[in-house]
Amino acid sequence: MAVFDTPQEAFGALRPVCVQLTRAQTAENVARLQARLGAVSAPALQALQEYVLFPLRFAMKVPGPRPERLVQSLVRCVCSVLAATRVRKPELLRELLSELCTCLSPPASAGQAASQSEELKLDVIQALHTLMHSACGDVLLSLYQPSTLPLLGFAVSLLLGLAEQEKAKQIKISALTCLRVLVLQCDCQGHPHLGEEEAQHCGDLFASFLPGISITLSRVVTGDIKQGHKPTVSALRLFYLVVGLVMADTQLARIPENREKLPVEPSRVSELMVHRGPGWRKSTADKLSLLLRKMVEFSSVHPHWKVRLELVELVHHLLRNCSQSLVDSFSHLLKALVGLVNDENSEVQSRCHEVLRGIAEQRMVAQNRALADVLSENLHSLATALPRLMNSQDDTGKVSTLSLLLGYLKLLGPKINLVLNSVSHLQRLSRALVQVLELDVTDVKIVEDRGWGCQSLAGPPGSLQQGVLEGRSQRKHFRFFTEEKVLQLLQQVCRVLGYYGNLYLLVDHFLGLYSESGLYRKQAAMVLNQLMAGAAGMGVGVLQERDVLPSVDDLRGSITSILHEYQDQANWYLITSIDTEEMGREHPAQHWGGARCSVLLPSSEPQITTHTMNSNIWQICIQLEGVSCFAAVLGREFRLLLLSALYPVLEKAGDKTLLVSETALGTLVDICVACGYESVQCLINENSDYLVNGISLGLRQLAHQPHAARVLDTMLRHSDASLLPLVEDVIQDVLSTLDQSYNTQASTFLRVLHSVMTALVQWFGASCSEEQQQPEGQSSTLPQGQQGTRQEVERFFLDYIRQKQMAEGDLADVGDEEADEVPPLAKPEPNPDTEGEGPLPSHAQLARAVMERCIHLLSDGTLRVRLKVLDVLELCVTVLHPHRNHLLPMAHRVWPALVARLISDDPLAVLRAFKVLCTLAQKCGDFLRQRFSKDVLPKLTSSLLSQAPASARAGPVYSHTLAFKLQLAVLEGLGSLCEKLDMGESDLDKVAGACLVYLSAKQPLKLQEAAQSVFLHLMHVDPDSTWLLLNEVCCPQQYQPPHASLRPLQLQGMGTQRGQFTHNVLLLLERLQQLESSTPGAGTQELSPP
Repeated sequence: MAVFDTPQEAFGALRPVCVQLTRAQTAENVARLQARLGAVSAPALQALQEYVLFPLRFAMKVPGPRPERLVQSLVRCVCSVLAATRVRKPELLRELLSELCTCLSPPASAGQAASQSEELKLDVIQALHTLMHSACGDVLLSLYQPSTLPLLGFAVSLLLGLAEQEKAKQIKISALTCLRVLVLQCDCQGHPHLGEEEAQHCGDLFASFLPGISITLSRVVTGDIKQGHKPTVSALRLFYLVVGLVMADTQLARIPENREKLPVEPSRVSELMVHRGPGWRKSTADKLSLLLRKMVEFSSVHPHWKVRLELVELVHHLLRNCSQSLVDSFSHLLKALVGLVNDENSEVQSRCHEVLRGIAEQRMVAQNRALADVLSENLHSLATALPRLMNSQDDTGKVSTLSLLLGYLKLLGPKINLVLNSVSHLQRLSRALVQVLELDVTDVKIVEDRGWGCQSLAGPPGSLQQGVLEGRSQRKHFRFFTEEKVLQLLQQVCRVLGYYGNLYLLVDHFLGLYSESGLYRKQAAMVLNQLMAGAAGMGVGVLQERDVLPSVDDLRGSITSILHEYQDQANWYLITSIDTEEMGREHPAQHWGGARCSVLLPSSEPQITTHTMNSNIWQICIQLEGVSCFAAVLGREFRLLLLSALYPVLEKAGDKTLLVSETALGTLVDICVACGYESVQCLINENSDYLVNGISLGLRQLAHQPHAARVLDTMLRHSDASLLPLVEDVIQDVLSTLDQSYNTQASTFLRVLHSVMTALVQWFGASCSEEQQQPEGQSSTLPQGQQGTRQEVERFFLDYIRQKQMAEGDLADVGDEEADEVPPLAKPEPNPDTEGEGPLPSHAQLARAVMERCIHLLSDGTLRVRLKVLDVLELCVTVLHPHRNHLLPMAHRVWPALVARLISDDPLAVLRAFKVLCTLAQKCGDFLRQRFSKDVLPKLTSSLLSQAPASARAGPVYSHTLAFKLQLAVLEGLGSLCEKLDMGESDLDKVAGACLVYLSAKQPLKLQEAAQSVFLHLMHVDPDSTWLLLNEVCCPQQYQPPHASLRPLQLQGMGTQRGQFTHNVLLLLERLQQLESSTPGAGTQELSPP
């Protein structure tokens, strides 16, 4: 609380201490004055300002050395007076400025003064800061006149020296802050805001200081990083504020070319003034460009985020105020700005995006041709160096480089066509993209992964889409990078090009690269896919909207031309496997392609390497991804292109290469989503008319269109029974064509027939399983005579006689249409199996027709064909099973060829044929009993007995051999065969004897388990004989006769020591005993194999 409120009272209180200080300049006297000033009110002190300052200034100007403590006290006291008052006289302001600066720079006559303390320097800087803020507006502006240039220069150089040379961080920061106030760039509220004329005047004045300020500040910015981030941030801010003032475009535009004659000024002062004419402007811009480059390079990688943030502000300020005068520096400035878009700090990132968006919205580039030219040249230089940088930098450097490229494109915006219209620029950019996107095609696994065409549907309509979307995308491996972020940036680069660029020009140029060389084809296709996505505005981040939106017709036209190139024979039908069958399918397309194809693949014995096949697989997949992208671009408009696009995609969905088929399935799902189909099934059904027509034409021209079978295969796998009437004629064409070309096209057509039969089993499998129950129930109950009437017994024997005659081959030879009709054997009682059966359904008719072809093809000379025939045959049996009157004659006809495969064929064919035999036995029942017993069983048992010693001696590797697999298959199926065929006692003895050796502990474990399953099935048929046989090997207990008159039961296995068969025999006897105790009187009917 002030004690002296009036000037008179204050004068009376201050006069003694002021006089005392004038007489004796000591720190104590200054302290007394300082203490007395605390009791004076601000208005009273304002009236006595000059009176109070006089002794202080006098003490500071006394000649000779002065104690530092005294000087420090004087400066602090002056600062306190200035903080409480306002300087209202220009002369006082100039004199105080000079005197305070002199405190840090003693006269040279005083000799070499000792270094001053940091405290004194801080106090002087604070006093200067307070002085500038205490001056009134007009008084402050009076300081900035040409006549005061020496004084201002003195203060500026002093503060710059402190900022550069001092080690103390606080002194650096305070000096830079004070310097900012001195050049009128302080952002405090009390400072006057410069008007247009005042700013112009100050710009002329500060131009004299620009070299010293800019050079010194650049040294501070690029100085030792140990100084911390605050001095660097302050120096950057002061730099762009001073440069933005002196080099402002609005000011320089008003500068006349010739220097105006200044008012009467001292000659030395006039020499200090700078004329900011064109020559000075050009020279200064060039020098500032060097400094800016150095500062930008240092600050953009500074570890502290606030320095990087201040660099963003520097770029923004200079771009906004000096876009014409510093245009040569913008290559460095924009590079820094764009490079910081992906900064690790979120504040830096967001600020960068704001600045870039502001540049785009204000159309700085669009309205500034010089700036657009700078960006174009930067883009050209970066595109030239891009392959080298991508090959030499680490992933972080690659991300920074591509972020810079993307930023240039976004800043150019609609002006990007300036670059694209230049042949040199477009060539550089396109070649850089295709080189950087080069794929690594050395992965053998891509070629090795095979599948049986596309995956079949086994769930609801939406399950396929879900499964495909979850795991369809195979990660691409690139030669020059591994980081996913790099690929995302490259995709964004392509999309921004498509968004802003001339679409027809870009598509034409990259299609040229696509056709030019196989080295560029995959990369060009990836670029084209992203270009179309960008043109549609899909997933592209831009800073400003484009001027003209492409029409749907433009998009459709470009997509049509790209699809035409993608689905050209030479680009769509590429060899993806060394499989001779697959290569045979591809080669006709190559010859059909004409001269162009002969360049891509040699016509005679092409040397296909894994590298080439991998490359071909990826090319097909990228083109399929392109179809997906194009569908998303056009939406429902893509339906107009389905006529040409859907058929080739279905071809690839049936490809044996797993990656190709999965990618094609994903493409089908994407087409469904884009075109509004509920599922792939709906897509196929609604377009089946022209698809079936294409398949029909293709099957008639297999030499030129070998892939029609794949399309039918895919349609069958991904549709339902409603498709059967549409494709029935095509299937009949397949059968007719197969009849005419057994030797050349059997393998191709068998694949189609396999798909047909698989589809029929899937579509009508439920009805097959339901209808198979009743006949089996009749055959199992009637022979036992349980609860049967006389008519039922009579019907059973009549049916038995008829089936026995059929089994013995007592059938009339009739044509194909009548071969399945069995002549009636007894007229008194009609057979209930046939009396209610109507015409054979269409799917069963197809199965019978296919089965007839299989009979002829079972003896084909090619193992591959025989294996496929056996697969198809098994499916035919499953489909025909509900129609026994047709199945049994067909089984009779197929039996001789099937026996030949079982007895004298390659082990692979034997394995597959035995599987078919098991299915036949399951479906036909005891119809095959006599045939099996006579033709097959002896061979099977002898084979098992001959192979048993080898498997008992073999090691763990034996389980991977074909012989082991054949043994295992026979043992696993033999038991069920005996049960289904209701084999006789002698046959059962043969089977038991052959399988008994496999109960040995020396046999592989899987063979032991399979042999156990045989005996468990035998327990169903003849449990007593099985019990006796097992006890002859090992009898675990003694059986006492029920009466003394009876002889004791003697079994061979009684009293034997534990041997190699003991464990498995005891297990089987235990199972048999458990069964008998749980279901007394029921035999072993409920016993089941493990």
